[in-house]
Amino acid sequence: MPSHVTEVSPMFPRRPALARRFAWMLVPLSLLAATAAWAGPKEDMKALSVKFLSLRSYHAVMQSDDKRMQKMEMDFVAPNRYRMNMPMGTQYVIGDTMYMAIDGRTMKIPMPKGTVTQWRESDRAFREVEQMQVESLGSEIVNGKPARKYRMTRTEGKAPGTTLLWVGSDGYPIKIETTGTAGKRATTMTVHYSRFNDPSIRIEPPR
Repeated sequence: MPSHVTEVSPMFPRRPALARRFAWMLVPLSLLAATAAWAGPKEDMKALSVKFLSLRSYHAVMQSDDKRMQKMEMDFVAPNRYRMNMPMGTQYVIGDTMYMAIDGRTMKIPMPKGTVTQWRESDRAFREVEQMQVESLGSEIVNGKPARKYRMTRTEGKAPGTTLLWVGSDGYPIKIETTGTAGKRATTMTVHYSRFNDPSIRIEPPR
C-alpha cells in the first residue's frame, strides 16, 4: 500500500459522517430505479427500473437546501464504482472499499460486503414502488428538455416523503427532487442527471 494511503478499520457499522453522507446520496438512486418513464401502473415502473439499473455510467449533480450539506457531483461506472467530488475532498467507492482523498492524503476504509450493491438491486427498487402512491403531472420543460413529470408519495414505512421526477424522451431521468425530514426539519434534495452510458467516465482508486 502506498505510504500516503492510510487504511482505516471498518466504520460503517457505527455509521460515521462519511457513511451517512454516502447513504444520503444513494437513497434517491434507489427511488429512481423504481420509476418508469411512462408513469403508468406500478408494473410499468418496475419494468423501467431494469433500464436504469442497466446503465453503464452516468453523472449526477446533487444539491440540498440544507446548508449543512454541500453541493456534490457524482460519477458512476458499472457495476460498483462511484466518485463523489465535494468541497472537502473526493470520495471513491470501488466495490466494498471506500477511499477519501483530502489534502493529498488518502484514507482507505473497508465496508461490509454488499453495502453498495444493495442500492442497485431490482428487488429493493420493487419494494420501494409498493410503498408509494404515484401520480402523473403532465409535461414540462426542464433543463431545456421536454420531460414528463411525476410525483411519488411514500405512504408506508417510517420515512414518509415526496419525490418529484422529470423523465426525458429517452426514458432516462433529467431531474429528481426528494423532500423528507432530517431530524425535525423538512429538507429537499435536488439531483440533475446527465452523461448516460458515457464511455469517457472512468473511475480508478486514488494512488
